[in-house]
Amino acid sequence: MLIRVDPQSTVPLFAQIAAGLRAEITGGRLGAGERLPAAREVAEALQVNLHTVLHAYQDLRDEGLIDLRRGRGAVVTPAGAALAGLRAEIAALVDKSRALGVSPDTLSALVKEAARDH
Repeated sequence: MLIRVDPQSTVPLFAQIAAGLRAEITGGRLGAGERLPAAREVAEALQVNLHTVLHAYQDLRDEGLIDLRRGRGAVVTPAGAALAGLRAEIAALVDKSRALGVSPDTLSALVKEAARDH
């Protein structure tokens, strides 16, 4: 697993870390039940404050992608792992909409409408 941060970016470090981990989970490179590295290890590897990593982990927990347990660490949830399949379905939907000439804004509106209706 490779997470990169850019200290010069306007995106906060915790958000960059969360985005990197989210991509690993939704990309299927981390599966349900797999442990994330300890926050302390990530902080040392990236040379950031431990609380920055904990903030990223808490955001992922709030999104339902990971479970945080004392003594057990951060573990990918089944729901988080299922997003890998959803991501593939979304990619297929985007491809189909492009082929039909549907704009990204229209597709987004259609998805929001469908989510509202269900």
